[in-house]
Amino acid sequence: MSSIKGFKKRKKTENKDDHTATPLYSQPSDWWHHFSHRISGPLAQSKDIGKFESVLKISRKTFNYICSLVEKDMLARSCVDLNGNHLSLNDQVAVALRRLSSGESLSTIGDSFLMNQSAVSQVTWLFVEAMEERGLHHLSWPSTETAMEEIKFKFENIRGLSNCCGAVDSTHILMTLPSGDTENSVWLDRKKNCSMILQAIVDPDLRFRDVVGGWPGSLSDEYVLRHSEFFKLAEEGKRLNGAEKMLPEGTALREYIIGDTGFPLLPWLLTPYECKDLSDVEVEFNKRVVATHMVAKRALARLKQMWKIIQGVMWKPDKHKLPRIVLVCCILHNIVIDMEDGVMDEVPLCPQHDSGYQDQTCEFADNTAYTMREKLSLHLSGNLST
Repeated sequence: MSSIKGFKKRKKTENKDDHTATPLYSQPSDWWHHFSHRISGPLAQSKDIGKFESVLKISRKTFNYICSLVEKDMLARSCVDLNGNHLSLNDQVAVALRRLSSGESLSTIGDSFLMNQSAVSQVTWLFVEAMEERGLHHLSWPSTETAMEEIKFKFENIRGLSNCCGAVDSTHILMTLPSGDTENSVWLDRKKNCSMILQAIVDPDLRFRDVVGGWPGSLSDEYVLRHSEFFKLAEEGKRLNGAEKMLPEGTALREYIIGDTGFPLLPWLLTPYECKDLSDVEVEFNKRVVATHMVAKRALARLKQMWKIIQGVMWKPDKHKLPRIVLVCCILHNIVIDMEDGVMDEVPLCPQHDSGYQDQTCEFADNTAYTMREKLSLHLSGNLST
């Protein structure tokens, strides 16, 4: 489940959780040949202009699948280029994907695809709305025990954390806001940048399983988490409520996710020890948590690397539309993974998604969680006494 401010929940449809249920859209065999020759400006000078993947950053198979998702919605409205030619479905999706993946301005995109800025904006927003409606099933919490067990197995294989179901982290989407706006101060984060927060729970395959967006950068990781739907579900026992794992020493270990020191220590959320004088057991536990938590940092870094519209500083964005653009970038990120798109392998894995930002510190620690972390730490070090 996603918690995005401004997002409108879509109506239920059949096969909503099965991305293979929708047949792949078949693009005309000569479409890309003609389209690439219509591209102008600096992009046309690229030596790889004829290569599909270099322009759209995804494979043709993934592109066709995305077209199949948005076809009905995108073709419901007519869009034209500067010459008055109607844009085909492929044209529209290509323009929108280029805008999201390159982060180039509306004017630059317009110059490249022979469109005015308003047309680029219209096509991109139509695409965002369509992907919200048709692609959200790619971003969901595991619905079966089998799927969750596979996630736990992969997490345990990283550094031995049994019954771990996810890793949570946050990143900042930087913005330049109009001067004189009386609400600007709430968007100022601890680095004095205007930003919007994206908080995500990630699985071992770098797939987003739950996202929270739209909150001002001035708020803490703990605040955003506590005001999320995921927090409510976990506290009510409706999330992370699967089978306990019995450790060899007889300790029952419930399902949980892990986070860094900016998150509260809760029965379902384990974080590293923060004391200065840590024992060997605590140091070992921290190493394992930090190493496992890297999946969240890498996922957010790859998100920004592939969908550069949210990587740099956005110029005076609509603060109501931006969270929905971020959500669609997360959906596209997951689709690339679900489609096993080889283009993704060309994006370097980097843990840096918030350059210049250091981990926050949250002092809240639940007593039950403290005991659970202690027992797990001792188990991992092999020193738990019965």
